[in-house]
Amino acid sequence: MAFSVNGSSGIGRRRSRTGGSLSEINIVPLVDVVLVLLIIFMLTAHVMEFGMEVNVPEVKNTQDSAEDLPVVSISRSGNIFLNEKPVNINNVGAEVNSRFKNPKAVYVRADKATPFDPIAQVIDALNTAKFQIRLVAKPEDTSARR
Repeated sequence: MAFSVNGSSGIGRRRSRTGGSLSEINIVPLVDVVLVLLIIFMLTAHVMEFGMEVNVPEVKNTQDSAEDLPVVSISRSGNIFLNEKPVNINNVGAEVNSRFKNPKAVYVRADKATPFDPIAQVIDALNTAKFQIRLVAKPEDTSARR
């Protein structure tokens, strides 16, 4: 496609001898901003901690499981979360059924400083809803004791 700028004829964009401006987009500032944001993200990505922090108790024997099941977490203060979203103890079974397709089992993880009463209530509510309950624990580090 040909067009003329300031009365000159030719193909493409040309700068006239009278000092007309070129109409091109300068992307250098955009690239600078994107690179700065990328560097900031790279520096802060390792600092961000995902998920709810629950210090589960340690046990000698643990079983590795790769199943993708709903996780009911109980914090130190007794707050109950279903996959990191707060849930009411009275609706925990219904919430598991509504958020997941036909779950047969549920992982229950509680902080080791949590009183047993909220844990027992969650286990009872999940038993009433006919779920298998799998308690989450982390393996005991036996190499540090030697």
